[in-house]
Amino acid sequence: MVGYYLELAVRSLRRNAMLTTLMVAAIGVGIGASMTMLTTLVVMSSNPIPDKSSQLFVPQIDVTGYGSEHHEIGALPWDLTYRDAIAFTKAQGGVRQTAMYPLTLNVQPAQGDPFQASGRATYGDFFAMFDVPFRSGATWGRKEDDTRANVVVLSTSLADRLFPRNDAVGRTVSLGMRDYRVIGVIRNWYLTPHFYDISSGTFGASEDFYMPFSIAVDRQLAANEYGCDITGIPTGWQDLLDSECPWIQYWLQMPRPEQVRSFRSFLDNYAAEQQRLGRFKWRPITALYDVAGWLEYLRVVPDEVRINTMVALGFLIVCLINAIGLMLAKFSSRALELSVRRALGASRSDLFLQCVSEAMLIGLMGGLLGLGLTAAGLAALRWLRGIPSPDSAYGHLLSLNVEMVLITFVVAALTTICCSLYPAFRASRVEPGWQLKAQ
Repeated sequence: MVGYYLELAVRSLRRNAMLTTLMVAAIGVGIGASMTMLTTLVVMSSNPIPDKSSQLFVPQIDVTGYGSEHHEIGALPWDLTYRDAIAFTKAQGGVRQTAMYPLTLNVQPAQGDPFQASGRATYGDFFAMFDVPFRSGATWGRKEDDTRANVVVLSTSLADRLFPRNDAVGRTVSLGMRDYRVIGVIRNWYLTPHFYDISSGTFGASEDFYMPFSIAVDRQLAANEYGCDITGIPTGWQDLLDSECPWIQYWLQMPRPEQVRSFRSFLDNYAAEQQRLGRFKWRPITALYDVAGWLEYLRVVPDEVRINTMVALGFLIVCLINAIGLMLAKFSSRALELSVRRALGASRSDLFLQCVSEAMLIGLMGGLLGLGLTAAGLAALRWLRGIPSPDSAYGHLLSLNVEMVLITFVVAALTTICCSLYPAFRASRVEPGWQLKAQ
């Protein structure tokens, strides 16, 4: 019976191609706009590390006095000063912890001109904390951190660029006019969003290399940026280390609630002790966030994205209302045909199912159109963000996947069927006597 209804639907759609095109266009445009914005919202609000998001924590302390003066948690610096980061590291509050900062160094290949690469000075715990996948080799341990070992971990892209025919592990690479021994190469690895250092870009690419924090500080390798606009710009490296300039990111892994409570107490006591020692003239506000709380605190998903998604969904509703009007017009124009079927013995439920089947076919065609428009919209967003292709870093996030394709078709089918219920109900209530008498 379903096949028969679909055959009738195809015939009906062919008879009035213009009205069919208008209905498909109305549904497709609404689906395309709403799914483009919904995909963007899902990408930006996704959990970057679901297995550990409740175990990873970032502490904050008010070294500027601005937060304490205005009693605002939101006014605290994102990063820590060097002295606070080192104090927290020595406290060993979590099962793993790392202080880190981003830096940029010149890379001198064996052949060719030097080029710049972005990197991160960090502790060896970084890789286990954030589940960094390795292609070959491994990270360094606490011994290398303590002894300031001259080692480095490379990304796949940098390793393949420097050593295209050989495994990079065990080889030497020149970074910033100094040689480092490669001990590991990580696979392509993209966190969405880049939560452990939002200042480097919410959806920025992962670093090209990673080196021990201790050796980077010893060699005075400068960070890419500093949060010294309030506390004043230091005049030298030691001045920077002793200053109240926040420029170090710091994360801990604390899987157990008692560890979190203990570190939170330590953080408050540490701030109070620093005040007693005369470092602060105010009672410093402190805060401790897990990954979800940190992303909410930083407002990683802008209000504009949420508003645009709501506007797109509103636009979809308008398009569906137009589709309802077009379906009413289409079914009303077929009153005589439906009356003849009714007079020949078709029940009202038969007419209702026939009209719903036709609407479902329209919805599927609108879903196909919406799918193409969604792909075009995501391509436009990639172009606006400077992402060259879906295969590049983070490009796969602003592209259609199997899940979004299924959601698009389900949304198209359900919304169209819902919109067709009233027109189909009206059409199934046609009075054959009046229609046939009028003819």
